[in-house]
Amino acid sequence: MRAWLAERPSLEELGAAYPQLWQTVQREVGEILAAHGPAGLADYVTKADRRTARPGSVAELEQNVRRMLVAEAVRRVSLSAATGQVEGTVRFNRFSGTIAQRLLFRDGLERKPVSMFWFRLLWPLVTQRRFLMPLVEPQGIYCFYSRTLVRRLRDLIDGRDCLEIAAGDGTLSRFLRAEGVDVMATDDRSWSGRVDFPPDVINLEAREALRRRRPEVVICSWPPAGNPFERHVFTTPSVQLYVVIASRHQFASGDWDAYARQTGFDFAEAPELSRLVLPPELECGVYVFRRRAAGA
Repeated sequence: MRAWLAERPSLEELGAAYPQLWQTVQREVGEILAAHGPAGLADYVTKADRRTARPGSVAELEQNVRRMLVAEAVRRVSLSAATGQVEGTVRFNRFSGTIAQRLLFRDGLERKPVSMFWFRLLWPLVTQRRFLMPLVEPQGIYCFYSRTLVRRLRDLIDGRDCLEIAAGDGTLSRFLRAEGVDVMATDDRSWSGRVDFPPDVINLEAREALRRRRPEVVICSWPPAGNPFERHVFTTPSVQLYVVIASRHQFASGDWDAYARQTGFDFAEAPELSRLVLPPELECGVYVFRRRAAGA
């Protein structure tokens, strides 16, 4: 069962294996949405991540399944809130598909740095804009990066040693390297069922990558909600700057509990960068953490 879970089975497979647990998660999510709206899911995700059981026990196994079901339920709520669509079973018509392909991709689903000029000009012509993310998210694509954003990030990094954690297919790091940034992309490959990992993405868990690399700058794009690894960024002495690209919906991505608990960094959204993460319908935020001066 543990080996099967490591392969990241689909929601349908998880639900079939643990139908009562999936029904419980769906009921809890529904109650939270009815009482508090999407914002109420942030605490729910945090509590699900904090539950512990004896290592190696059946209870621990079921808690891991529960975390996966919670993550999938919240992902679907997030996708629906951002795009109006829940599943990736829709299709672009020829006109919308052609424009989206030319704007966002080089070939197939290989992303390219997006020209803001052409995006602003042509994106309004795509009548099926809400279909984009349901179509590409199952392939591990959570947003698109404009060329201007990549260059602004390069200027923020400012020649310092950089590490990307939870890098997925490594797209952002490749864009940054093309701009002359010294960046290593790492991922623990726990989402191997959804993401194709190229050789330039090092198979390394975030905490170990931080320990080995000792970077001055860390970047992370769309960290999972309530994840267990971002907290280690704030306890790594070498890190001076941490940049997170995430959703403005706190329940959808990022460890907001760790953001609030850490005391060594000042952080805020950088709206001028947030506007450069595409498409705008996703309501993305770029959050910049800067280490405080000693004694501050």
